[in-house]
Amino acid sequence: MKLKATNSLLHSVFSPFLKIIGIYMVASLFTLSNLYAQDIQTKAVHFKKGQSSTTIQASITGEQIIDYTLNVKKGQSMNVSMATDNGANYFNIMEPNEDYVAIFNGSTSENMYEGVLQKSGNYKIRVYLMRSAARRSEKANYHLEIAISAFQNQASNTDAKVAGTNYHATGQIPCQMSSSQPVGNCDFGVKREGNGTAMVTITKSDGRTRIVFFNNGKATGYDESNADPGKFSSSKNADLYIIHIGNETYKIPEAVIFGG
Repeated sequence: MKLKATNSLLHSVFSPFLKIIGIYMVASLFTLSNLYAQDIQTKAVHFKKGQSSTTIQASITGEQIIDYTLNVKKGQSMNVSMATDNGANYFNIMEPNEDYVAIFNGSTSENMYEGVLQKSGNYKIRVYLMRSAARRSEKANYHLEIAISAFQNQASNTDAKVAGTNYHATGQIPCQMSSSQPVGNCDFGVKREGNGTAMVTITKSDGRTRIVFFNNGKATGYDESNADPGKFSSSKNADLYIIHIGNETYKIPEAVIFGG
């Protein structure tokens, strides 16, 4: 009789707490399942014929997430950067067959990635808004620049980097910011991957940079996220590449790209 009374007392004391715990667990499971059940839009990335880079202009709102997929090979170098008008807009990068564990997190790395890929397959570049901004249904307009260069092991073993930099060569090239301004000189640094594939970073007089991409000896595009965008075109006069970006003109010697 005493045991039965004790059990009844314990039940009356702890029953409300058990109900609260049960409700909390159900709510937690619902939130978790809702997070993982959230639809993620997938878009395949394709380069134009003869090019190895592209710029995607798009926007997301609230909890919208977009995965940009790109098939690459182990040993290739990938450069991804994003310019956005929302400070809570970032991108992560996942290796093939991985849905959540990222090898790069834009929220801690200023939305700029450059590295040699360790696996072959479809990589995901996931663009999203941080949770707080997503809950407020904020919108982000962004430019996502993606570039793939040649295999890392194709670069010349004798092409040493300039001491204290990540560049294989540095110097100055002729540059002109508009047809009404005189021709001056801009600092540059080049990263070569071999076989005429390279990235040339040019520093303008105002401190902003242009990154011009070369693939197999051809100028294929530039990083639109680092400076004002403009129409891109290129030509070659003897051993000099002439690059036009909007009103700007840059003249890059062939030796910058191939070395020597």
